[in-house]
Amino acid sequence: MIALDRVRAALAHHHLPYALIGAAALAARGIARSTYDIDLLTTDRRALDTQVWTTLPAEAIDIRRGDLDDPLAGVIRIMLDTDRPIDIVVGKHAWQTRAIARAEPIAGGLPVVLARDLILLKLYAGGAQDLWDIRELRAQGDPSLDADVTADVSTLAADLQRRWELVRRG
Repeated sequence: MIALDRVRAALAHHHLPYALIGAAALAARGIARSTYDIDLLTTDRRALDTQVWTTLPAEAIDIRRGDLDDPLAGVIRIMLDTDRPIDIVVGKHAWQTRAIARAEPIAGGLPVVLARDLILLKLYAGGAQDLWDIRELRAQGDPSLDADVTADVSTLAADLQRRWELVRRG
């Protein structure tokens, strides 16, 4: 069983909702970009409990909990054999939970966040590569994408709203 299958089995066994994000989600959405790791998102903090990962070798699991002021509840890095590392990002926000709930099973049944939610995640991350990723998603020509993101971002923090307006203006 490959690493991702083992991780998905552990998440499913504990009924932890998750979705594919990052470069792999971009690839699933038709944008060619790769990184060395695979990123999954959950907002269920139980993922930070070592009990969830008992079916995997303890030395393969690195659990890092975020502080109170950290933008994330934590990150779990899983390194199994020669497979690519898998990072499970544990979010804190209701909009991230909605992104997971809206995810579509695309890649072999793997839930992948929608383009609109991928844009929100990229705005939240705020790096230069994230801005490039947003431009590529928008360039795919989905006529409702900007309106969907605008509606979603209107309920979020003012800094994310400002970033979105800057992206829309080019």
